[in-house]
Amino acid sequence: MSSAAEPIASKRSLIGLGIALLICFGASFVGNAFTAPNLAWYATLEKPSFNPPNSVFPIVWTILFATMAVSAWLVWRAEADEGDKKTALTWFGVQLALNVAWPFAFFQMQSPIFGLAVILWLVVAIGMTMVFFDRVSRVAALLLAPYLLWVCFASGLNFAVWALNANAASS
Repeated sequence: MSSAAEPIASKRSLIGLGIALLICFGASFVGNAFTAPNLAWYATLEKPSFNPPNSVFPIVWTILFATMAVSAWLVWRAEADEGDKKTALTWFGVQLALNVAWPFAFFQMQSPIFGLAVILWLVVAIGMTMVFFDRVSRVAALLLAPYLLWVCFASGLNFAVWALNANAASS
């Protein structure tokens, strides 16, 4: 897609980065549309002692969505086999779709158990994305490591919320 001689700041490259940012933050916007209207429900749930304050989540997710976009952009612009890039970006799309599916399952459906099922698949999809990104760009793969760690933490949090509220009618 891009030449090694092409400067990072070329117009085409910057447009590509802008598109990656729009896609990732678009996914964030959709996920937030499922989350925000259901925060009152979430407030009623029992939470584990390791649950971060609500103010932490938007900060962390903003950073993670930005690094996800940069990671995808690095793969898109890398000099690599087009088939490898297509596979890597397909997995990126899968994990992004699951990222949006989680707030739908957990918040919109008000179902911690359905959310847990989705987030476990999300962990797998992020791992697969990292494997295929690594074939194209080691830096792109490593940029996803904090995202994987956060989603693993969120999986534990989701499990704990489900376990603490398993007797509630909406679990």
